[in-house]
Amino acid sequence: MLKRLFRALLPLLMVALLITGCSSTSPTGTDTDSGSAPQITENGTYTSKEDVALYIHTYQKLPTNFITKKEAQKLGWDSQKGNLDKVAKGKSIGGDRFGNYDKKLPEAKGRIWKECDINYEGGYRGSERIIYSSDGLIYYTNDHYNSFKEITF
Repeated sequence: MLKRLFRALLPLLMVALLITGCSSTSPTGTDTDSGSAPQITENGTYTSKEDVALYIHTYQKLPTNFITKKEAQKLGWDSQKGNLDKVAKGKSIGGDRFGNYDKKLPEAKGRIWKECDINYEGGYRGSERIIYSSDGLIYYTNDHYNSFKEITF
């Protein structure tokens, strides 16, 4: 009885596997890898250029692991000591206004620029920053504001 049931169900199972397949394909017929796209969640913490830029683009704000200079100072941060990781473990500086005094970034009426550190791993802050605007522009600098590269999605 069990053998008959198995013989009857096996072809159905095989057909189901053939129809659904084991991998997905895009409309163009090429394989897609669902694991390659960054998984950005609103309550996640991010420090890399790609992840922070995608987070800003998606949620129009910084991840929760960023604190302003003023918030960091209240916790005991001293930029001369490079002690942010000691007084605010897991935090990075971000959210302060960026002046754009050299006019290297595009200007528009009402546009406000803010900045955040990228790839901070402790000690003194590095030269990498993301500069983002109130109207959705995102730029990256790895040389402390000497040059900028726009990040688009």
